[in-house]
Amino acid sequence: MDEREAGSGRVWLVTGGSSGFGRAIAEAALARGDKVAATARRAERLEDLVSEAPERAYAIALDVTDPEGVRRAVDEVLEQFGRLDVLVNNAGHGQVGAVEETPEQELREIFDVHVFGPAALVRAVLPVMRRQGTGAIVQMSSFGGQVAYPGFSAYCATKFALEGFSEALAPEVAPFGIKVLIVEPGAFRTGFSGGALAQSREMPEYAGTVGPTREMITGIDGTQPGDPAKAARAIMTALDSEDAPLRLPLGPDAVEGVRGKLDSVRADLERWETVSVSTAFEAPRG
Repeated sequence: MDEREAGSGRVWLVTGGSSGFGRAIAEAALARGDKVAATARRAERLEDLVSEAPERAYAIALDVTDPEGVRRAVDEVLEQFGRLDVLVNNAGHGQVGAVEETPEQELREIFDVHVFGPAALVRAVLPVMRRQGTGAIVQMSSFGGQVAYPGFSAYCATKFALEGFSEALAPEVAPFGIKVLIVEPGAFRTGFSGGALAQSREMPEYAGTVGPTREMITGIDGTQPGDPAKAARAIMTALDSEDAPLRLPLGPDAVEGVRGKLDSVRADLERWETVSVSTAFEAPRG
């Protein structure tokens, strides 16, 4: 493991770096002596981060849904620091609404932010990391990337997509010395349940199924059990490991949620196995 892989002198590109997980990861990286290029739609929201370490922190204005902006951002990092070791695809927001409540435009917009934006960033950094022979891509998913609940269809669909994309990506880039880490947080004290939460127009027909989800997600704002700073340290620990996991659930709720999903999938698989395997084509006799 070289010096950068061990956490000394790495260069990070962190999207959505002005608050929440992005800010916590940026601060943790700077505390280790690393260099950080943090992005936000409004770069002035990163001024306090840059002031903490002006020689090692750099702010970039970026809307991750702008492909040209993505390319410029990666070029800026290379111009500023000369290399890029870790990409953290963190920019995003929450969304709650039943399938019927969520219009086409809202669905497309959240896919742009959570799937197409991260995909563009991955494509932009891979040539750099391949040339270096080392790198890491951190995909900030959610335990909602494996478990879906009423009212989170759009949000969970994007995280399921991001996880499938990343699961295929990992073996593609492993021969180049590039790690992929999918992070699956539960409820953490970020803006997810507050200002960063988009809510589709409510329909009374879904009050019984989606209503409780709306009440839960807005009701926990500011009291979520997870600490973003501890999440950042857990991510650093995983990245520094020789046998880093592909997926890293964070928080007891995430661990329990993922475990329950795995148990449910296995139970269905075993209960319906006879029907599932009975569909093989049988060649005609004679």
